[in-house]
Amino acid sequence: MAKRRRLIAPDASELQELEEGFATKPSANPFETKSTVPPIAQVAAEAASLNSMAGVTDRVALARDQGDAARWREAEQEGLVVQMLALADIDQDFIRRDRLIEDAEAMAELQASIKENGLRAPIEVAKTEAGYGLISGFRRLQAYRALAADSERFVQIPAFVRDADAGQAAYVSMVEENEVRANLSHYERGRIAVLAADQSVFSSVEAAVDALFGTASKAKRSKVRSFAKVHEALGDLLQFPTGLTEKAGLALATALREGSQGQLRAALAEARAQDAKSEWVLLQKAMKSASVAPRDKSRGGRPQEITQIPSRDLPKGGALSAEVSVDGLRIELKGRVINADTAEQILNMIAHRIG
Repeated sequence: MAKRRRLIAPDASELQELEEGFATKPSANPFETKSTVPPIAQVAAEAASLNSMAGVTDRVALARDQGDAARWREAEQEGLVVQMLALADIDQDFIRRDRLIEDAEAMAELQASIKENGLRAPIEVAKTEAGYGLISGFRRLQAYRALAADSERFVQIPAFVRDADAGQAAYVSMVEENEVRANLSHYERGRIAVLAADQSVFSSVEAAVDALFGTASKAKRSKVRSFAKVHEALGDLLQFPTGLTEKAGLALATALREGSQGQLRAALAEARAQDAKSEWVLLQKAMKSASVAPRDKSRGGRPQEITQIPSRDLPKGGALSAEVSVDGLRIELKGRVINADTAEQILNMIAHRIG
């Protein structure tokens, strides 16, 4: 078994010598006069301090970057980030447009403004399988396409990519933009309500008017419904629909509710107007003649109702639609050309079917 070594207390004189030795030991810094901690300890402390500060700074920067990234992703998801999109990737017929005619002079002014100052308000689009569908900004897109024909500067257009489809939100956005930037005509307001309802975006024309013009007064929505009726009954025959004044449109709607659709359609079909004024003159004559015609009292004076049959696409192209009124049926074929023999066969089939 190993022997234990006895500890002996140091002599007081030896301790004094050790302390004097440390005191007289030269400092690492020749200009340092005060007693300091050992150099290695000082270096370690300073390094630890610096590392701690760097860690805090990095964490703050990281948190800021993460916050910015989260806000960026949120803004991008909400369609608030402007993206540059190729004109060729944008479908301008993604939804039915509310404006029927364009002012050539206003378009030229818009092109000049974009060329000089750039586009101040990006267009709005929705992501589709084939690219992007235009929601609002039809005139700006048309201006860019015209400018792109002469300069590659305009082959891309600034756009907000919205999370939307060709549904109610898209139609509301389009109408709101045109109401603010360039007022629609009375007829165009009624027309877009009918088109949106026909595409089953809204359950009815009434619902379309209430949604698309929800911020308008009750009286204004009533006028939109009146022009919607005009479009439903006469839209395919009117040559200058946007030329109808508010008073003229309301008079036509009243005549239609009183059962004058047949006379009005016949007047438009038989005579070809040269301008809006001449078209209104022949409509007035038709309304006047209809007002003096004897009315069927058995109907109790009820307005003539028109039922629109939803359009049906044909396998080989084109579409069939129809409208049914109290006094007749009207079938329309769009997008296809048929010869007289085929038309005769169709009439024979209908005649055989209804007897």
